[in-house]
Amino acid sequence: MQPSGIGSSWRKLPTLLFAMLLLACASLLAAPVPAPAPAPHIDREIGAARLAGQGTFRWFGIALYDAQLWVGARGYLVSAPEASPFVLDLRYARALDGQKIAESSFEQLEKINAGTGAQRAAWLVKMRAIFPDVKPGSHLSGVYLPDFGARFYLDGTLLAEVPDAAFARAFFAIWLAPASTASQLRLALLHDAAPRP
Repeated sequence: MQPSGIGSSWRKLPTLLFAMLLLACASLLAAPVPAPAPAPHIDREIGAARLAGQGTFRWFGIALYDAQLWVGARGYLVSAPEASPFVLDLRYARALDGQKIAESSFEQLEKINAGTGAQRAAWLVKMRAIFPDVKPGSHLSGVYLPDFGARFYLDGTLLAEVPDAAFARAFFAIWLAPASTASQLRLALLHDAAPRP
């Protein structure tokens, strides 16, 4: 038979351990989560890059890619989207053919009515030449460069430079314009894109 003091201490032990566990979890939740660091090519392109927002694009419930919008010191103004450089980085969840990526982009340009029919046809030729096949985990990054055009990277390696400002505005409008067919993803990407004081 054990003394009554010891028995009552043993009965309180699970409650004490549970309380300590709750405190440890609360301190972890309260600790600030460090912002992700941009890939070197993203930081090189826009300098002082910060993550504005991110989300997943799904097609009939199937995740195709995760998207991140990176902005520089001037952020991204919805009212003047052409004013500042930014990077849209897509990390693919499944293998996709580069020609299919180009054709899907062309279809989206049609849906948002970007450019003229002749421009879209010319842009399709460019995109077919640029976009590679991707596999799960591949990163395809598009860099918007005001008054110039765009650059594209695959896993941090430069694929192409497109000195066509009209194409660049139209291409990134697929995700960022109010007319985007991926409205929920657009909101997620623009979550913290505004310039900071």
